[in-house]
Amino acid sequence: MEFPETRLRRLRRSEAMRRLVRETKLSVDDLVAPLFVRPGSKVRKKIPSMPGQYQFSIDEAAKEAAKLFDAGILAVILFGIPPKKDSRGSGAYAADGIVQKAVKRIRKEVPELLVITDVCLCEYTSHGHCGVVKKHGSGFEVDNDATLKLLAKTAVSQARAGAHVVAPSAMMDGQVAAVREVLDDAGFENVAIMAYAAKFASAFYGPFRDAAESPPQFGTRDAYQMDPANLREAIREVEMDEAEGADILMVKPALAYMDLIRLVRDEFDLPLACYNVSGEYAMVKAAAKQGWLDERRTVLEILTGFKRAGADIIITYHAEDVAAWLK
Repeated sequence: MEFPETRLRRLRRSEAMRRLVRETKLSVDDLVAPLFVRPGSKVRKKIPSMPGQYQFSIDEAAKEAAKLFDAGILAVILFGIPPKKDSRGSGAYAADGIVQKAVKRIRKEVPELLVITDVCLCEYTSHGHCGVVKKHGSGFEVDNDATLKLLAKTAVSQARAGAHVVAPSAMMDGQVAAVREVLDDAGFENVAIMAYAAKFASAFYGPFRDAAESPPQFGTRDAYQMDPANLREAIREVEMDEAEGADILMVKPALAYMDLIRLVRDEFDLPLACYNVSGEYAMVKAAAKQGWLDERRTVLEILTGFKRAGADIIITYHAEDVAAWLK
């Protein structure tokens, strides 16, 4: 039987028809906006490698959070730049730490906004690694179990400040279990965990390390973040985090890992986040500035791709622009 040539194109002939039959729909409800918080007052410091992004003092972060919420964005994730760093990242778990103060201020001024906090030490350590460093032969390694204690301590301090969700991101074995146990013991059973379940040692993090002022001072993070070539290992990481009590799973980065997003979506029932990371953002911004790409169409296509692959939640620096474009 022969079919008319236009049998599929009938559903593409107008914007109304295309919208009516659209299979994957991106919503402002899907978006989480990252915020970088630093010491000071009335500070909005540009991040050169991430055009349109800033380091905010706490007062300005609260204003930005209110602006994002007014735009329809339901959640932010906070990263801190402390006034000083040390070998054990003590600013991460200090009761008066930069993120703890920011959480309190944002919760007070924008009470309906969900506040997520990154649980890691890299922004707070003088060496820039995600945990406690110890000598190992002629080199070094990050002490997994010593780091777990500090990650758990960080999560409790952030929960005590008012975080709705904590997000352990150091890629230490057992980090979700350690955080869940200590949160429960401290009476924070209702604080959710968004696990950086499959976080890869990616070249796409470069601009973030400028933004968070957290590049490693020696070595790399390859020994604890994942090899970008490994898909089956990523599934084992996700299985571990689910078993340890994660409430939300995450794949990071997103753009080069949509095969993994699809696989996790097919195999696991928990809500799934992906992180549209700094390098992915910076590439689009740079190409758009040169006139090589239409920024709006490119960003919406990329984020729709994440949704089509199976992501429920998209952490993205494009969040505010996307919220405006989707109106």
